[in-house]
Amino acid sequence: MKIICDTTEFQMEQKSAVAIGKFDGVHRGHMELLSHIIQMKKKKMAAVVFTFHPSAAVFFGQSKEAELTTRYEKRQLFESMGVDVLVEFPLNKETAATSPEEFVEKILARQMQAGYIAAGADVSFGYKGLGNKELLIRMAGQLDYQVEIINKVYEEAREISSTYVREEVEKGDMEKTARLLGRFYSFEGQVERGNRLGRKLGMPTLNLYPEREKLLPPKGVYYSRVLFEGGTYPGITNIGLKPTVNSTSHISVETYLYDFDKDMYGRKIVTELLQFKRPEQKFESVEMLKTQMEKDIAQGRMFHLKKTCS
Repeated sequence: MKIICDTTEFQMEQKSAVAIGKFDGVHRGHMELLSHIIQMKKKKMAAVVFTFHPSAAVFFGQSKEAELTTRYEKRQLFESMGVDVLVEFPLNKETAATSPEEFVEKILARQMQAGYIAAGADVSFGYKGLGNKELLIRMAGQLDYQVEIINKVYEEAREISSTYVREEVEKGDMEKTARLLGRFYSFEGQVERGNRLGRKLGMPTLNLYPEREKLLPPKGVYYSRVLFEGGTYPGITNIGLKPTVNSTSHISVETYLYDFDKDMYGRKIVTELLQFKRPEQKFESVEMLKTQMEKDIAQGRMFHLKKTCS
C-alpha cells in the first residue's frame, strides 16, 4: 500500500475509487464503506482511502479523546483489506480554508482522478465542514465521477459508530466491542522489558506500552491472545499500573502466554482482548499477588479450553 502524507502536492496515475472519512476504529460501518472501493478494483480503479491528519475534531480543539486506532494501526488495517493508496491529507490553517467546491474539483477530481466516491450520509469536508453528500452528488456530472452514499450498519438497532465502540471499550465489554469492530480490540507494538517480576515468580510476561493516544479499557485482567508471525497464542493480560509492585504512572499491557517460552524482547506482537475477567487490585504482599495470578492463569486455561471446544 502506498502512503501519501505530509504533502498536498500529489497526483494519482490512474482513475481511483475513493472512500472519505476519519475511520477511527475501522469498525464494521467503515468496513462496509471500504468494501465498495475494493470492489471497484475490478474496474481497474485504484482503491484509495482519503483521511485528514490530524482529524478535524483534533485540529479545531473539539476533541481530546483517545483514539480507538492509532495512525500505525489504521495503516495496517487498510493494507490488510486491500487498499492501494492511503492519503493522510495534512489539515492546517491553509487547507482548512479550502472551499468545498475547490476540494471536490481540485483534490478529488483532478489530483486523485476520482471515478468513484463512496461516503457516508454524514460526510463533511472543506471550509467549516460545509461540504456534504449533496455537493458531491451535484458536482458528479460535470466532473465525471460516480457517487455512492453508503448505508449505515446497525448492531442491536443502534448505528455502529466510533462513539458506540468507544462506549463499549470504556465499559470493558470486549465481546460487544468485537461485534462492533468485526475483530477483537487490540494493542500492537514491540515487546519491551518490564521489572521482570513475572519471570521471578515463574510466570514471565510480554510487556507492551501503548501509545498515549490509544484508548484504554478499564484497568484489570482480561482473557486474551497474542498474534505473532502467523501464530495465535492464548494468554491472560493485565492492563494497568501493577500497584502491588510499582509506583509508576505508565500503564502497561502485560500478557502471560500458556506453554510459551520464546525470548520475545524487541519483537512486534498484537495483543487481542477477548473478555474482561476482573478489575486491577493492589495486594498486601507479592505472595498474595502470586496466588491470585496463579488462580487467574488457571481460570484462563479453562476459558481458552472452552473456546477451543465450542
